[in-house]
Amino acid sequence: MKNLVRIALIATLTIGAAASVQAQEFTKGVVNKIDAKTSKVTIKHEELKNLGMPAMTMVFTVEDPAIRTKLKEGANIEFVAERVNGKLTVTQVK
Repeated sequence: MKNLVRIALIATLTIGAAASVQAQEFTKGVVNKIDAKTSKVTIKHEELKNLGMPAMTMVFTVEDPAIRTKLKEGANIEFVAERVNGKLTVTQVK
């Protein structure tokens, strides 16, 4: 019985931690270039607080096809970038 309670507690904490990670702060940027072949996008962005990066222009991976369809060169966007498997990746766009 104690093991079941312990497992339930660990699962609850894990789900709670995942939910807090998903509540990322969006950063403003401008899409400079899209490379459809490599699934990469160049964005001139404001400070990325969650990654500790100052404002600059840099290349990000975009793994999610649904996000890629939202990106247009020259567009002003708000996005979330995270390190995914060691790559700077756009994970959300609005």
